[in-house]
Amino acid sequence: MRAVLQRVRRAKVVVTESTVGEIAHGWLVLLGVGPNDTQKAVDWLAEKVANLRAFDDANGKMNLSVQDVNGSVLVVSQFTLYGDCAKGRRPSFIGAAQPTVAETLYEAFVTALKLLGVPVATGRFGADMQVELVNDGPVTFVLDSPAQMEAQS
Repeated sequence: MRAVLQRVRRAKVVVTESTVGEIAHGWLVLLGVGPNDTQKAVDWLAEKVANLRAFDDANGKMNLSVQDVNGSVLVVSQFTLYGDCAKGRRPSFIGAAQPTVAETLYEAFVTALKLLGVPVATGRFGADMQVELVNDGPVTFVLDSPAQMEAQS
């Protein structure tokens, strides 16, 4: 799995002019699923997102998790994170999981975050979405699950 985490002051997802997911302070997670991802990757990534200490403490140091600051997570599916632009002028998406697999693991990731006690909002899987955000910092991280990192080596 691959995720882009953006620390936000607020974020929302709009589908056909209707807001389908919205949060205040927390993480916007753009989530891509690879063809070899499993529940193990879901659990690893959910734990990492819930507990990554990248929010400022009283001294302005990145020392608190999204849970410590009573934040939320907005999860948006984004298969283009597996786009390969190395050859030609058009990206190839053969590195992304098939939609049925990706949707199942996307939903499992949302569930895993909720089970960890994190308030979660979502986009709509497979929809044409407009994502609005106010990046806080800016602070942005790219996370690859261990299986993804092994596949790249």
